[in-house]
Amino acid sequence: MSTGTPATQFLRAAKIPFEILEYDYEPGHDRVALQAAAALGLPPGQLLKTLMLEVDRAPVCAVLPGERSLSMKFAAAAAAGKSAAMMPPEKAERLTGYHTGGISPFGQRKRVPVLFEESALGFGKVAINGGRRGLILLLAPDAACRAVGAKTCRLCAQD
Repeated sequence: MSTGTPATQFLRAAKIPFEILEYDYEPGHDRVALQAAAALGLPPGQLLKTLMLEVDRAPVCAVLPGERSLSMKFAAAAAAGKSAAMMPPEKAERLTGYHTGGISPFGQRKRVPVLFEESALGFGKVAINGGRRGLILLLAPDAACRAVGAKTCRLCAQD
């Protein structure tokens, strides 16, 4: 299985060290991040999901623990907007160049602002989608934020 994706190419070009993890992606799973964490034997909070949003109709990428729920109110405030909504999957795929279930914040077709849930900074390494379903990248959270110029903030309401 080839592991070269725009995400891995992006991180290599930025000289950000990462490890590659792979698992068998199961289509139709309700919570892909939780399924991936279980398949890889990682705590659910260490595996981060990538969500594409529209804040006042502008694209924004949010990265947060797979077990947590995104607060649209917090996301809008963090992006200095009034309202946030999930981006339709087709639009997210066109914008990022990735398929849903495989969207990575790294190496997207069009660079957009990235918001990173601050609680994820507590891990030595986090697992983030690598740009293909079943491909996960393990790297330091501060390096992940630096690579995409992410703003760290509170994105999750108390679950």
